[in-house]
Amino acid sequence: MIPRERDLDRVGLLLRQFPVVALLGARQVGKTTLAASLAAVRSGAVHRFDLERVDDLAQLADPMLALEALRGLVVIDEIQRRPELFPTLRVLADRPRTPARFLVLGSASRDLLQQSSETLAGRVAYHELSPLTLDDVGNARWRQLWRRGGFPRAFLPRSEEASCTWRRELIRTYLERDLPQLGVRIPAATLGRFWSMLAHYHAQTWNASELARAFGVSDTTVRGYLDLLAATFMVRVLPPWFANLAKRQVKAPKVYLTDSGILHTLLGIETAGGLERHPKVGASWEGFALAQVVAQLGARPDECHYWATHQGAELDLLVIREDLRRGFEFKRTSAPSVTPSMRTAIHDLGLDSIDVVHAGARTFALAPKIRAVACARILEDIAPL
Repeated sequence: MIPRERDLDRVGLLLRQFPVVALLGARQVGKTTLAASLAAVRSGAVHRFDLERVDDLAQLADPMLALEALRGLVVIDEIQRRPELFPTLRVLADRPRTPARFLVLGSASRDLLQQSSETLAGRVAYHELSPLTLDDVGNARWRQLWRRGGFPRAFLPRSEEASCTWRRELIRTYLERDLPQLGVRIPAATLGRFWSMLAHYHAQTWNASELARAFGVSDTTVRGYLDLLAATFMVRVLPPWFANLAKRQVKAPKVYLTDSGILHTLLGIETAGGLERHPKVGASWEGFALAQVVAQLGARPDECHYWATHQGAELDLLVIREDLRRGFEFKRTSAPSVTPSMRTAIHDLGLDSIDVVHAGARTFALAPKIRAVACARILEDIAPL
């Protein structure tokens, strides 16, 4: 087991501040393991309900009867299977002196956020658990993390073959079992074809019309497919940033598959050599490095953007928090250089800095406000927000 100290500390802090904490993330990303680690270090009683177990579902048939008398920490796994529990949690969260705190684990943001926002406003905090990051595995293993992805059971096997097999099975069970349990009626084969097609558009600007023509459906339909993959944490949709400029700016989002290992499986890449020879290797590197930087910064989704103009200037990642503006570029090279786009971005966006994350071994200055940061030194050289 890989300790995830940053997430453990964050969820523990939220539980001290809120009566209900929602731990969200993709299936098999490690939510249950993190909850067990948290329970092991807490004092007092811990009660756990897994809504994939028939006996636990039966016990919660009358949720008030089952939960009202409990004290300490109550963990409810796969909460999206019983969204009708939220009104009960609201009543229990409002009790004087908060005799119990609730940690609810969910694998789909769409239903969970909708239900909890209606019934738990002001009582619930959210923490999204991403796949493993460099902070979890260490800088020295970045190549393995990029190649296999951050799902623990894909990253940890001794062989590449075992990792590939697990990722293929995750994709299959996600399409054939997990989505139907959420009430999704799209055929698994249809969504699987779209997901594979989307892998070839990884790190590109979203073009609904082009995808719709290629897939033979409407623009609205493909947008619905994209929203579903994003709501279940399989896709990152990076919105554009609009500056008050005279230049025409790109207004469509960019799309990334969240996990590089899943991306490689959908692209049919099974070996390190196959990855190096694949035409999407640069796009894969960009998405991986972007995810690591966002995790290291501790940036929220609403703080992350990209920027591009129709004249050709662009910035891969723009992170804004209050008056701070930090830019990032991702180059799969060991010798990055300053480009006209970087100088334009600093001038037009008023950036405090640009870090060019590259595949080499050293971090060094490139120009005023611009430096090259080695991927192997992200943890040391990129300061959190």
